[in-house]
Amino acid sequence: MKHYFIICSIILSMINTTNSDAQNDNSGNKRIVHVQDVRIVNYKKPPSPDPTYLENKSEVEAAVQQLTKAMIDADSAQLYALTYPNLKYAHSTGKVQDQQEFVEGITSGRSDFVTIDLTDQTIDIVGNTACVRHILNAKTNDSNVPGHVTLAILLVWVKEHGQWRLLARQAVKPQS
Repeated sequence: MKHYFIICSIILSMINTTNSDAQNDNSGNKRIVHVQDVRIVNYKKPPSPDPTYLENKSEVEAAVQQLTKAMIDADSAQLYALTYPNLKYAHSTGKVQDQQEFVEGITSGRSDFVTIDLTDQTIDIVGNTACVRHILNAKTNDSNVPGHVTLAILLVWVKEHGQWRLLARQAVKPQS
C-alpha cells in the first residue's frame, strides 16, 4: 500500500529583529516571523474503503439490529441462531451466562427488555471478527418489575459460513 504525504511548503521571511515592527516574546527578545506562502504539494485523495469491509460492516449492523429485536421479542429461535453455543454473555454485575442461560433468561421474563435504544455505536472489523461498542438505553420489566438501564456494551461477533454470530458480550456501567 502506498502512503501519500501532504507536503506543506512554508516560506518564511524576514526572521530578524528590528525595533520598529518587532514584538516581545516575554523573554525580552524581539522577533518577527511572516508567513508568505503555504502550499499543499502532491496531495492525493486517500483510497476508498475496501468494499468487503463496507459489506461486512453493513452485515454486522444488521446482526446487531436482529439481536436487539430478538431480545425485545424474546424470540428463542432467533437468539439461538444469532449466538454461538459457547457464548459468554457478561452482565455489568459480573455474572456471566452461556448461550442457554442467556436465552432462558430472556424468554422466561427474568430479563425482559421492553425497548432498547443503541447510541454511539462503533464497529471495528479484523478478518472474520468484529468488535461492536455502543451505549444501550433500555426500558426493562425484569420479573415484572419496571426499570431502566443504561450500559456501555462491547460485543464480539465472528463470521462463520457467511453468518455473523455473537461470541461474547460485556456490559459495564458507563462513566458519569
